Amino acid sequence: MTTQVTTHTETDAPFALSHLDALESEAVHIFREVAGEFERPVILFSGGKDSIVMLHLALKAFAPAPVPFALLHVDTGHNFPEVLEYRDRTVQEHGLRLHVASVQDYIDRGELKERPDGTRNPLQTVPLTEAIQRHRFDAVFGGGRRDEEKARAKERVFSLRDEFSQWDPRRQRPELWQLYNGRHAPGEHVRVFPLSNWTELDVWQYIQREGIELPQIYFAHEREVFSRNGMWLTAGDWGGPDDTEPVQTRLIRYRTVGDMSCTGAVDSTATTLDAVIAEIAASRLTERGATRADDKLSEAAMEDRKREGYF
Repeated sequence: MTTQVTTHTETDAPFALSHLDALESEAVHIFREVAGEFERPVILFSGGKDSIVMLHLALKAFAPAPVPFALLHVDTGHNFPEVLEYRDRTVQEHGLRLHVASVQDYIDRGELKERPDGTRNPLQTVPLTEAIQRHRFDAVFGGGRRDEEKARAKERVFSLRDEFSQWDPRRQRPELWQLYNGRHAPGEHVRVFPLSNWTELDVWQYIQREGIELPQIYFAHEREVFSRNGMWLTAGDWGGPDDTEPVQTRLIRYRTVGDMSCTGAVDSTATTLDAVIAEIAASRLTERGATRADDKLSEAAMEDRKREGYF
């Protein structure tokens, strides 16, 4: 009896997704799952890189149809002008609906008070939660990633919030086999994190692969900054610098973009995507750990804010 020997070539190997394809596929699945389970989802969009990637994924998920969700931005009044310009241009380009919850409006009405340190980032919680209640959003997409910070590492992809928008880590639900539980009682809502399993490096590699445009603030440029608490902050009318903090012009870029009063820049010569990716790959600090003063208020600063309704 003759035994036939079968040889296998590389073309016989099963098709395997690249890690970026796998992450993209997971995120697209999450967007479509939310569209099927919820009535009034909304995407948090600030014009920062994570929300830009999130919107890009949503556009892909529903193409050629338009994105079936509105956008929501909590504007502190201390945002970078370049980022706001990008936000408005993107909304117009894709014909999207944008809701803006303004911290300044709450201050003008006396419902919020300025902090002594000038930062408004912690003041975003009330405008955010009230906007969710006012528009009856039942699912809110955020660009949080588990590699950013300890509290965000605890989040599930679908994260339940109670009727006061508060987060209880003990109410986390299992998500085996990418099965997401969107059940919620009236008044509750679910925060959804399509980028949960991405890293900062993944985000930048995906931006490069997809040719996604970003605000130039993410690339090295000369800017007037001053030093405070070990970070380079942008000078502005938000309350900095004081008389002991000289302003200087430096070549810097931003790894993350938030309120000007608490988002620090890093010294950098990275003017291209390749250079930024190389810089991130060599870094041993997370973007928030390196450049966000609001996360340094205490060991549990982010978790405390999340319990109150913050992202």
